[in-house]
Amino acid sequence: MAEVMYEALGSLEYDGLVVSAFPPADAFHVTIRKLSEAATYTRGTLLDLSTGSAGDMRMVIHGTAAEASETLTANCILAKDYEVGTAADVTALAYRTGHFAENKLTVKEGASITAADKEALRSVGVLLSDAFPVT
Repeated sequence: MAEVMYEALGSLEYDGLVVSAFPPADAFHVTIRKLSEAATYTRGTLLDLSTGSAGDMRMVIHGTAAEASETLTANCILAKDYEVGTAADVTALAYRTGHFAENKLTVKEGASITAADKEALRSVGVLLSDAFPVT
């Protein structure tokens, strides 16, 4: 009798974040700016890119206040959970393209996703939809 040559390495549960296979959810590495107070950023966190003359090309959670001469633009969605501390920036995996459920995204408390944010995301290949579970 032949021996089984595979094993279950884990499982993936559907969390509703990804709405469609088109456009494909393509991941890349980003640098998340260290924080003044440690926090956990969860899968589905909307990240803004820091640009402008004071920008550092690092990511911050959407809703972070921009510094003087810094522009923060909605850019990508975190692909898994990360602890962001106070000592060093964090290299993380994020989706640079894909089709996602807006109601599954996480932003800073008190922040919202505006039409301008949706347009900025669309321009880099991230689509948002209102997606609700079928009961």
